[in-house]
Amino acid sequence: MSQAENHADLQIVGMRCASCSSRLEKALNQLPEVTAVVNLATEKASVTFDPTLTNVDELIKTVRDTGFDAHVTRDFAAEKADRLKAYQQEKIRFYISLALIMPMVLEMALMLFDVHLMIPTWAQWALATPVQFWIGARFYRGAWASLKHGSGNMDLLVALGTSAAYFLSVAIIVFDIHQPVYFESSAVLITLVLMGKLLEAGAKAKASDAIEKLIQLQPKVAHVERDGEILDVSAGQLRPDDIFVVRPGENVPVDGIVLEGISTMDESMLTGESMPQTKQANDKVYTATLNHQGLLKCRATAVGSHTQLAAVVRLVEQAQGSKAPIQRLADKISGIFVPVVLLLAVATLFIWYKVDGDLSYAIINAVSVLVIACPCALGLATPVTIVVASGLAAREGILVKDAAALERAHKLSVLILDKTGTLTEGKPTLTDLRPSAASGVGELLRIAASLAQHSTHPLSGAVMEYAQAQATLPLPITEFEEAPGSGLSARLDGVTYLLGSPAFITQHGIALDEPSILALQKQGRTVIAVAREQVLLGYIAFADRIRTSSRIAVARIRKMGIRVVMLSGDNQATAQAIAAQAGIDEFIAEVSPQDKARYVGSLKNRKTLVGMVGDGINDAPALAAADVSFAMKNGSDIAIEAADITLMRNDLNSVADAIDLSHVTLSKIRQNLFFAFAYNVLGIPLAGIGLLNPMIAGGAMAMSSVSVVSNALLLKQWKPGTSGPAEEPSAAAGPEAPETT
Repeated sequence: MSQAENHADLQIVGMRCASCSSRLEKALNQLPEVTAVVNLATEKASVTFDPTLTNVDELIKTVRDTGFDAHVTRDFAAEKADRLKAYQQEKIRFYISLALIMPMVLEMALMLFDVHLMIPTWAQWALATPVQFWIGARFYRGAWASLKHGSGNMDLLVALGTSAAYFLSVAIIVFDIHQPVYFESSAVLITLVLMGKLLEAGAKAKASDAIEKLIQLQPKVAHVERDGEILDVSAGQLRPDDIFVVRPGENVPVDGIVLEGISTMDESMLTGESMPQTKQANDKVYTATLNHQGLLKCRATAVGSHTQLAAVVRLVEQAQGSKAPIQRLADKISGIFVPVVLLLAVATLFIWYKVDGDLSYAIINAVSVLVIACPCALGLATPVTIVVASGLAAREGILVKDAAALERAHKLSVLILDKTGTLTEGKPTLTDLRPSAASGVGELLRIAASLAQHSTHPLSGAVMEYAQAQATLPLPITEFEEAPGSGLSARLDGVTYLLGSPAFITQHGIALDEPSILALQKQGRTVIAVAREQVLLGYIAFADRIRTSSRIAVARIRKMGIRVVMLSGDNQATAQAIAAQAGIDEFIAEVSPQDKARYVGSLKNRKTLVGMVGDGINDAPALAAADVSFAMKNGSDIAIEAADITLMRNDLNSVADAIDLSHVTLSKIRQNLFFAFAYNVLGIPLAGIGLLNPMIAGGAMAMSSVSVVSNALLLKQWKPGTSGPAEEPSAAAGPEAPETT
């Protein structure tokens, strides 16, 4: 079953608060073989289902039966247009409502200056009625849908509270009761709630603007070569293998490979790397990256939803739609929030009536309890922060798959690092050719290249690259065999030749000069040997340059209190040299992929939270076993698929940045949850004891969710690289000019 067949993202219309999202999530999860996560901040439902039991139409029907509306998520521009249209309609209603309540608000304001401008009660009734039943119709519809499914939501609280004030005022007029009316309370309450929702919608839009900024970077027009002419066409019309031109100052329309030209590209929007990247023939270019200076002629390799940019957007949306474990408490409270508030309001009514004997005053205090309670703030505290944080991470080239990984990252006790491609650049360079007495430099290189020509191992690639630079052509071979990760054998002119690790050569009964090999390995070199039959022909050494940022990154991570361990399949001496250059005290050499996964498992068995950073296929088992896994973008697709967090910039500092962002995100979530809990814990009792009139209570309720969203937006002040020491890396050993002795 493919992911496309059993997953759907639904855009939900009509959710008002955390009670709504909890109700809908529960309804969807009751369907057979359905797992759904409903996000209040993004107003989306991410649904996994068995297509043999359920289809998308049935999912949408369930959403509608629960009192909401839904459609399959469309492209970002279409969804934004719908939200903007709804926002404009709500704004018009708000301004109409504001105009209707202004006379009553003016009357109350003048009283503060001892000016009594009395509006007739019938005029107040006339002004309040359209606000109550036309402007406020949305609250009645939402309350009815909620009640039909045996639950409550914010709409129910607002509808009950404002209706109580409105109909109490109607009764005072109809039965000529000598008491003040409360039309201004109900009308102003509805207007304030609408204002709060408008402010909340605007703040939520800012929270998710990271995706919009990414999408807007993609150019609308591409310069395509057709029959020798350059034509301007829509970027959406490009197909794989089309030839296109990128001029200086323009953005790349689709992913491609450079055919002609040299330039520098700004890829910061995709990787977070601020330094321009040089591009020339055979280099990859990516959608929306900026061409600085030269003219590039490229061939399209990925278009539309298959581009790197589209993949980034999908991952950001996936993270924003996921649910962090810390949200569970808020979800549990949201499920009982409305019934508890209704009971408190009823209790307030009876207690005040019994103590004071004034029914209207008792009703007004009960109304204050209903309208000050805000499940919205509770429901938005976590998801809106995750939306902001995942957008920030994407801006810095850190792609988080789900909110749970972002929450766990700052709790790591141990971080395990792969060596090749993680601490080092992952591209070995031939540094030494050391022929034996039975051979020469030229013969050693030619035999090595002949054996390596059919292998995909990185060391074989380094041999071939150097041989090509020396114009050394490989010879034809037969009976080629490869022992994965160990060595190669083949026949050349009827003679068997071997190329491989010292252990591989030794297994074939060939004696080696161990001190010479150890001396190279202590310099951080990887050594292989070449033999003919039982005769040693010599050694070839390689160096994989440590990334210049690795030492700083390791220091930053250790300063966070995280233990750093390096695991490597390389020999003891080479692993020790690289660990020393990176500032790592703990390392284990000659580790197989299975051993890496077992080591992760052994740490987890000790109740230790373990992180793993890798880039190769051999790292995938350990990445899958870790509590939080990080994959370098230049790594294999399998490693990236197994990882929780993908680092678009191949820099270990991105791991430190991700951990730091996790820390500040969780801090912000805790602040929001505290604000939401404290607001309700303090506000409801104050309303119950009569210290808050309904309008103040309504204003506080309207602003509570806005304050939570605004606090989440403060997370945008976070900058990468702000944690850990700002030391300069020590000189790292790198490849030298090949030594031929």
